[in-house]
Amino acid sequence: MNLFLTGGTGFFGRALLRFWKNTGSSFNKIFILSRNPKSFLKKHADLIAELNVEFIQGDILEASAIKLNENIDYLLHAATDSTIGPSLGRLKIFNQIVKGTEEILKFAVNHRCKRFLLTSSGAVYGPQPQDMDKILESYMGSPDPSDPNSAYGLGKRSAEHLCAIYSQQYGFEYVVARCFSFVGEDLPLENHFAIGNFLSAILCNKDIIIRGDGTPVRSYMHQSDLAFVLNKLLFSKTNHTVFNVGSDEAISIKDLAYLIKKIEIYKGDIKILSEDDNNLKNYYVPNIDRLRTFIGDYQLMSLERSINISLKNIQNKDSD
Repeated sequence: MNLFLTGGTGFFGRALLRFWKNTGSSFNKIFILSRNPKSFLKKHADLIAELNVEFIQGDILEASAIKLNENIDYLLHAATDSTIGPSLGRLKIFNQIVKGTEEILKFAVNHRCKRFLLTSSGAVYGPQPQDMDKILESYMGSPDPSDPNSAYGLGKRSAEHLCAIYSQQYGFEYVVARCFSFVGEDLPLENHFAIGNFLSAILCNKDIIIRGDGTPVRSYMHQSDLAFVLNKLLFSKTNHTVFNVGSDEAISIKDLAYLIKKIEIYKGDIKILSEDDNNLKNYYVPNIDRLRTFIGDYQLMSLERSINISLKNIQNKDSD
């Protein structure tokens, strides 16, 4: 049983490789598509030490040309430059998602893939309505196609549609994980993720800076829970093709900063650069009732425990 993994060197990929290493992998071989395998192996060779991994150097935009002598049973497509996305042009973001997904789907067809998992995003819903504290999979909202800033969300929406078309035409199973926000030891600490910036400030004993008014509401799933869910979605037949993947434990950015400050011994201050000048709230929180039914008795981590574990693992990694 073979797996082909894109995004295997990023946040999602590292979470999955660590999960398979710790729980045991049932794959005969894991093929990982990467533009720079050597760079990954310099830092994270330990993650694949007990796994039968073969790196394929290449780009998702040329994936259909990849030739393997073996068929692929499962394909997990998690490649998107979400960590550096804001620095990419909007057209490049859209093309990378849509064209990249179609190339991977063509590769899946060429290698007789049986089941395909796409990591999509909660961004496909567009802005969450003010009267909706948690967004359902059945919500039919969409990003504004006239807004160039919608490139990421519309790209993911188009990628989902491509999966549906290819699945129908070529007869393989597919499932979509609409992913929200996450925390863990592999989260980049210096990018545009608020929780990563806050953890970095705590670890460096600097002030926590909130560049807005702190009112946006988010939720965070720990990366080990993310890996468990993606692994289960990859292997298990379901009655649904789309799942929200994330936590439903909502918290404002301001309250998140104070929670992190409370957890860790910290002498810095919290600085909010803007004042709340209206009653509108920016929500990005999933309803995960469908996911909870799917995972059964498995208990997702609380936010406080997720932060605690993330801080400890980052500190342990830095001391190695």
